[in-house]
Amino acid sequence: QVQLVESGGGLVQAKGSLRLSCVASGGTFGYYAMAWFRQAPGKEREFVAAISGRGTTVYRDGVKGRFTISRDIAKHTLILQMISLEPEDTAAYYCAARGAQFISKLQSDWIYWGQGTQVTVSS
Repeated sequence: QVQLVESGGGLVQAKGSLRLSCVASGGTFGYYAMAWFRQAPGKEREFVAAISGRGTTVYRDGVKGRFTISRDIAKHTLILQMISLEPEDTAAYYCAARGAQFISKLQSDWIYWGQGTQVTVSS
C-alpha cells in the first residue's frame, strides 16, 4: 500500500516562494508517475503538475515558469518548488501517485493521495 505524506505548506506573501515535499512509502517510487493537485475553497480539485516514471514533466498553464516538479528517487520524495506565488495559488496541495508510469491530468486516474498541505498567499 502506497502512503504519501506532504509537508512544506504555509503562509507567504505574494511573489514569495515555497517548496512542497511529498514522501512516498510502500511502493516502487522511481517507477510510478506522480503529481500535485490543488483545491481552493469552494472549487474543484485541479491538476497542477506531474512527472512520469521516465522523468517527463507536465504543468497546468497558469503555473508554467513558476512551479517546478522534481523527484529525489533515493529519498522517495516528490518536490514542488514554487516561486512568484500569487494569491490565486492559495489552496490545499495534494500529492498523488498512480500505478503506472504515464501522466494523466484527470483526478480519477490517480489512485493514491496524501492528506494535503495548505498554501496561503497573501496580497
